[in-house]
Amino acid sequence: MNEIIREIEAEQLKENVPQFNVGDTVKVYGKIKEGNRERIQIFEGTVLKKQGGGNRATFTIRKTSNGIGVEKTWPLHSPNVEKVEVVRRGKVRRAKLFYLRDRVGKRAKVKEK
Repeated sequence: MNEIIREIEAEQLKENVPQFNVGDTVKVYGKIKEGNRERIQIFEGTVLKKQGGGNRATFTIRKTSNGIGVEKTWPLHSPNVEKVEVVRRGKVRRAKLFYLRDRVGKRAKVKEK
């Protein structure tokens, strides 16, 4: 039973997943369905955390929109994620950057590698 599940999950994995880490600024091209139309919307922000493995892997991105912090969690191998593009690499010393939630403006920046 366990081997069958592994085979099914292996088929669902994407082959061209970019390498990015926590603290990086990325653009996620997500597919959005509106009625019978489908379009691609870009969500750009800093990666707060990565978790899970296999086809259950997810990552959370935070950006500020009109002065309000917005976080969105994306499944890494979802068909709704067209592609993930790394804009810049960040230098951080933690696995989860939850402290950025309390910061605003320049203090919420992550240093570049």
